[in-house]
Amino acid sequence: MGKIPSSFRSLTSTQLIKKPTASPPPRNSQNRITGTHDSPKPPQTTPSRNPFKSPNLSSAKSLFNSIAATSKIPLDTKFHNSVLQSYASIATVDDAVKLFHHILKSQPSFSPEPSTFNILLSHACKSPDSPLSNVHRVLNLMVNSGVEPNNVTTDIAARSLCESDRVSDAKDLVMELSEKHSPPDMFTYNYLLKQLCKFESLNAVYEFRDKMKKSFNVKPDLVSYTILIDHVCNSKNLREAMKLVSDLGADGFKPDCFVYNTIMKGFCTLSKGSEAVGVFKKMKEDGVEPDRITYNTLIFGLSKSGRVEEARKYLQTMDEAGYEPDAVAYTALMNGMCRKGASLGALSLLEEMEAKGCAPNDVTYNTLLYGLCKGRLMDKGIEFYEMMKSKGLKLESYAYATLVRALVRSGKVAEAYEVFDYAVGSKSLSDASAYATLETSLKWVKKAKEQGLAD
Repeated sequence: MGKIPSSFRSLTSTQLIKKPTASPPPRNSQNRITGTHDSPKPPQTTPSRNPFKSPNLSSAKSLFNSIAATSKIPLDTKFHNSVLQSYASIATVDDAVKLFHHILKSQPSFSPEPSTFNILLSHACKSPDSPLSNVHRVLNLMVNSGVEPNNVTTDIAARSLCESDRVSDAKDLVMELSEKHSPPDMFTYNYLLKQLCKFESLNAVYEFRDKMKKSFNVKPDLVSYTILIDHVCNSKNLREAMKLVSDLGADGFKPDCFVYNTIMKGFCTLSKGSEAVGVFKKMKEDGVEPDRITYNTLIFGLSKSGRVEEARKYLQTMDEAGYEPDAVAYTALMNGMCRKGASLGALSLLEEMEAKGCAPNDVTYNTLLYGLCKGRLMDKGIEFYEMMKSKGLKLESYAYATLVRALVRSGKVAEAYEVFDYAVGSKSLSDASAYATLETSLKWVKKAKEQGLAD
């Protein structure tokens, strides 16, 4: 009998921009939609120990004077930036700007560089409850000091505001900077487009795209279109996705494999296998060669739609195209077979998969365990479970729940408790989740017996 934790014995049945990377992602990379790049950032020159213990401005000025008077290191831009960064980390934007003026006045040799203003700009954008007027104040200070804001300035402002969940402010500021100083480069543009897709309506996103294109000649590129297509696909607006493909072509870009894969994934998520096949055929007609992800996506979509035989044919096509089927493809097909009640056929496919040197993964085993139990093949299911246990594999929640329910309903309550013990011991599920499933199954059987629906 399974060991129930004492804390459960009285229980009832109640109970989403990635930071900039070191270099631009490859053009055909699968992570292109993040819109990241080697973005210039405010110099992180804050010492590990912040010399400023208090945000009090008067104390900060005195401390700076003391440090400057006794410092044995050159009082260069790096030094002043470090001081400013340290104080800005604990002070208001207003006081940080006032300390900047103090440094400028007390150190005649200090000539602030763009990096200095970037510290203040980032601070103004990230400070809690800081109005956009503070950002304008830093930009005006920058211009009045003879430093013209450029696309680096635009990037820092946009990213800092977005990181503070101020995406609408970022959009407004980018358009203002585009008009008065410098439009964003494509990396910044695509980063902001991605953020707008997360938090704004599609109409607002299109308004931004059209305004940037018409007023500032900042046009979407292939990455931009991929971001938009991915967004509408995730929103299940596949008609709009196909329209964007047409717009992409009208702008002189040719859809690549990643674009087609994104749309195909959208159709597959909705179990629209015929449409997914249509996208596959169109990409072939357009001279775009499918990759491994294309085939895996198509096999998944067809299997999910119940078109198992067709999915199996594409498994063969995948092999003939030079992409040896992997665990993802096999498992997707097995899942479809199990859904159709062909669990023994899925089991045979496992043997075929292993014979070809393709190692199954945890998802493969859990899919088969689920299918066998769902198909009422309990002897095979228990045998398969024992094999998984011998390999030390974890149980996924759906496979665990199906196995426990099947055991309880077939009167094998002791075995169900043993599965509970293994699930908890192997850390497949939390104690609470595992026990809730077991308790629900036991209560169902008790109620069914009372109503004469079970022996």
